[in-house]
Order: sequence, then C-alpha cells, then structure tokens
Amino acid sequence: MKYIVKAVIGQGSCGIASGSKKTAAILEAVGIPVEPTGCIGNCYLEPIVDFHFADGSSTRLVKFDEEAAKKVLSGEPLANYIISEEDERYLSGQKRIVLRNAGVINPEDISAYGDYSALRNAVTHRSEEIIQTLKTSGLRGRGGAGFPTWFKWDAAAKAVGDTKYVVCNADEGDPGAFMDRSVLEGDPHSVLEGMAICGFTIGASEGIIYVRAEYPLAIKRLEIAIGQALEKGYLGENIFNTAFSFKIRIKAGAGAFVCGEETALIASLEGERGMPRLKPPFPAQKGYWQQPTNINNVETFANIPWIFNNGGDKFEAIGYEKSKGTKVFALAGKIRRGGLAEVPMGVSLRDIIYGIGGGIKDGKQFKAVQLGGPSGGCVPEELLDTPVDYESINQTGAIVGSGGMIVMDETTCMVDMARYFLDFTRNESCGKCNYCRIGTKRMLEILERITEGKGEPSDIELLHELADKVKEGSLCGLGQTAPNPVLTTLRYFGNEYYDHIFEKKCTAHSCKALIHYDINENCIGCGACKRNCPVEAISGERKVRHVLDKEKCIKCGKCIESCKFNAVVKI
Repeated sequence: MKYIVKAVIGQGSCGIASGSKKTAAILEAVGIPVEPTGCIGNCYLEPIVDFHFADGSSTRLVKFDEEAAKKVLSGEPLANYIISEEDERYLSGQKRIVLRNAGVINPEDISAYGDYSALRNAVTHRSEEIIQTLKTSGLRGRGGAGFPTWFKWDAAAKAVGDTKYVVCNADEGDPGAFMDRSVLEGDPHSVLEGMAICGFTIGASEGIIYVRAEYPLAIKRLEIAIGQALEKGYLGENIFNTAFSFKIRIKAGAGAFVCGEETALIASLEGERGMPRLKPPFPAQKGYWQQPTNINNVETFANIPWIFNNGGDKFEAIGYEKSKGTKVFALAGKIRRGGLAEVPMGVSLRDIIYGIGGGIKDGKQFKAVQLGGPSGGCVPEELLDTPVDYESINQTGAIVGSGGMIVMDETTCMVDMARYFLDFTRNESCGKCNYCRIGTKRMLEILERITEGKGEPSDIELLHELADKVKEGSLCGLGQTAPNPVLTTLRYFGNEYYDHIFEKKCTAHSCKALIHYDINENCIGCGACKRNCPVEAISGERKVRHVLDKEKCIKCGKCIESCKFNAVVKI
C-alpha cells in the first residue's frame, strides 16, 4: 500500500449514522491522520473515505465501515472498496455551486473555506450595486416560493427602522428533506458569509440562524464557524477595517413545521408561539421586534458568496428561462442512489431520477415523485420530462419547494400517500385558521375511510370541495398548500381512488384493510411461513402445500418476508 498522508472521512449525519466515527477511530489508532468533511452527496455509499497519498494521488473508498477498515489494514486490497464509474456519474452529472465545498473541505477549519473574499469585495461597494448584482444573477429564494432575492433585499434596504436584522431560515421540516442540514454540516462559512453580505447591503448589524434543534451536528459546526469567523475578524466589529459591524447568533427551534413560514418564525424568535400573521406589513418593513428584517433560507445564502466571487452574469448563464442557477434536491424513497444532488434549473425530472439517481430500486416500476414535501404534489410518469423550474413544476400541481424529492414505485398506494402527507400537515397546523385546523382534519378522516375500504362515492367530490375551501381560507402557506398532495393524486391517480371506493381493493396491495394473503402452488411445504406467523394462522405438513386461515391472519407480512419461493402472495 502506498504511504497515506491523510484520510478524509465523510462525517455528516449520514456518514456518522453509517459508522464513519468507528472507521476514523480505527485509522487513527494505526497512526493515519484523519480529517472530517461533510456529506458529499452519495449518502447511499457512506461511509466514504478519501485516502490521500504521498505522491499526490488520492483514492475514494465507499461503504468503508469498521469491518472494511479492519480488512484493508490487515492486507485486503483497496480495490474492493473503490468507487465505481457508475457511482462517480452521480457527481459528474451535477453542477455544484451551493455544494461546491460539500465533502471537500473540513467544515471545522476556516482556512479550508477561505478568507471571506466575497464579503471583502462587497464592503467596498454601495448597497445599490450589490442589489444590482443580485438582480442580474436572477437568484430566487430557494426556500419554496421562489421569490426574487434582490427584491427582498432591496425592500429591507429601503425600509426605515432603528435596527435591522438578517434571519436565516434553517427550519427544514419537510419529510425526506435534508439539503439545509447537509450545507450547515459541510460548509457553514458559506452561509455565514452570505448573511454578512446581506447585513451590509440592508444596513443590519445582527443576524440570527433559526435552526431545528434536531440538527445537533449542524448547530455544533455553526458554533465553531461563528467563533472562527469572529477570531479572524470576518464577523464582529469594524469588519475589514470598515464601519460595518455584524454579529450572528443561533436560535434552536422546537421543530414546528409552521415555523418555516416567515411570520411564524419571527413569532417564535420573539418567544411567542409560532403562529403566522397577516401580511402586509411584510417582514422587510416590520419583522423581528417590528424592525425591518430580511429572511432567506440556508441554500439562498449559500449561493451569495459564489455569485459575488464569480459575477451575477455567470450565475444567470446557468439555469432555465425565469429560474436561474442551480437547485439542490434530496433524493429519497424508492430510488437506487439516494442522497443530495445539485443540478442546473431546467434539467428534467427524468434526468434527475434516472440519470443521477439511477432509477428505481429492485427493478420496480416508477409510479410518481413527490415534490415540495407536504406542501407539494405527486408528479406521474407521463410528466417526467417536465423541466425543473418554478413555473413548469407549478403547472403540474406540485411545487419545487425547498428541494425534497421522494420517489415512489408500483408498491406505493397514492391514496395512502395523500393520507400520510395530510396527516402530517394536520398535526403541524398551528390551529389559528378554522379551515386549516378543521378542514385538514375532515379531509384526513375521508382519506382514512377510503384506505379502510369504507369510502363512499360522494367522497371524491367532498375532497375537492374541502380542498378548495382550505386553500382559500387559510392564512399562511401551510394551509394554502396542504391539499396539494390530495389534489395531485386525485388528478393523476384518480383510478386508485375509484378502486378503493367502488371495487374495495388497493391495486398497490398496500392498504391493510383491502388486502388478503394467500399461499399458492409454489409452496413446497418448507414451514418457514408457519414458523414465523405470530398468530398461528398457517397450517400444513412438511413438503405439503400450506394453508392460510384468513380469519386469523393479522396481515403482518411475516409470511411473505420468510418465504423464499414466492409462494405467499397478496391478493
């Protein structure tokens, strides 16, 4: 083995969960210097280790867990763990701006990030010039709505107030979304620098990062980064020997999904219950403590240093029509290569799911992709060539959102999927609006009836009626978008609703109340299903086809899991 100078090990949440800490300990125990880095994006391959050798070369090893480390150190060839060409295409098919440092630098070492050159440049310009650069770039907020970033900054800059604030919304609450967490864990300084540039532009002296308390590693690395930036003089008083002073603090949120909405987030920051308020006035005029406040999310701020180091025109040259630059997506669900992907706006859903994500697991058929989390919708196969930009995705009934992308295959029941997301938004409603509080509950009750085989023909019309009222009668985005998963599944998968209601069957064989188990002629009488049945619903002699008592069966699925001959089936 060539002499190893150091081992760079992915120690984002995904890497640590896969055992990278144990891998690091083994390498350190034999004297190999270990350096942490964030998630590079190939979450499905963690733990990932880059060995750097004395001759300047490097090798990336994947699934390099504790056992793999022991084998290699005892003489097993590295080649068994080297990343494949197919998996390398996961990264080569991307355009990385937000994730430019992810999995590359040590997030706990400011020298690996740089000297805040974008901020150093920004403080030599007038506010109007900075806003014009943003306007040229075409950057839109990456938190969901896609509102022009320059417009928000300009409004806050022109607002009159004794004190102004910059708030980073890191309250990432969508199921299956982990973009912001990974950026904070892997490249916190890009967010701090982006916030400082915003502070200089709008005339703010204080920034606050509102981050989920469920992200302890992100919080830890933010704390380290803020301390290092203060020590270097990139934050604090008289930055770069100018009159500009800017400090940043962290507020850990309690995990309320509604606090992703700007005004609810502000209420939480002020120590109140996170509930939205009417707009206008907008936060740019009256935000935190009724002072002018600019709020952007993690990904938006992480774009800012790149834009000011490379030029707004360079950013504008990437992307599609009115959606410029790149977008980070979290690929999850029934996809072969799950993780983080950053692509130019305008790339098709098909290119992301099949080109980068590698298609569907286990040779199954693609059914739909959920975009935008609980606020989004389900896009079917016939729309996979839709370009990923704000306007095109909106036309499908979904939204780009913050970037969650949950892939579903033929085994997913779309009625049950709608029920799942509506259950989430019902639970997360702050309760302020009648239609959101009660309407989502009534819609959920209907969906539960349908998945239990108790649906009625009038339910579909009633779902449409309630969806319209909830959208129109809700104060904030949570309620206004809560019906989207229901409406898109009704629109594209209406046949599944009809099957549940009229045929009393679930074609995906997912809804427990509408399926039964049986044993077919493939059974050789091995007894595996019988031994694993917790309620003794299966009987039969060895080497004789077994029989399942449907009255006793609790539909736990243990029989299918234990059968190696495809003899147990759902009907």
